[in-house]
Amino acid sequence: MFLLDSGKFAADHEGMSQQVLDILEKAGGTIVAHRAWQDGKLAYEIEGHRKAVHYLVYFRMEGEGLTAVTRACKLSDSILRHLVIRQPKTLFDAMVAVLEGKDPSAEQSEKADASSTDKSDAKPADAKPADAKPADATSADTESAAAADSAEAVAESS
Repeated sequence: MFLLDSGKFAADHEGMSQQVLDILEKAGGTIVAHRAWQDGKLAYEIEGHRKAVHYLVYFRMEGEGLTAVTRACKLSDSILRHLVIRQPKTLFDAMVAVLEGKDPSAEQSEKADASSTDKSDAKPADAKPADAKPADATSADTESAAAADSAEAVAESS
């Protein structure tokens, strides 16, 4: 995430976006998805700025490239702050899907549906295990166990 000067971003949002992407690509990164996230008031003043744009970029890069990214961000007068977080693949993929306007839960359910239809030995939803007891027997067993426990407690107290 990059925190960008709000005034400069409003004047030239494509140029500012390209500046951030160029920094990452020069450092050896591969851009997967990016977009402006939030433009608003900051909790505290940063370098005289009270407003800024949060710009999200999802990218892949070797760890050695982060030094170059940090150096370039510090030299830029348009980038107020930056934060790089390494995410697990599942979270990374879900966030990229959201940035691209896709529904990650729909993709997950499509994958699940595809894998369940591939299985030829799938059991019907109403199938019960061979050792399953009827619901009446289970509740009766529970009631008789509770009665036995209370009988033991009475016997111990006498």
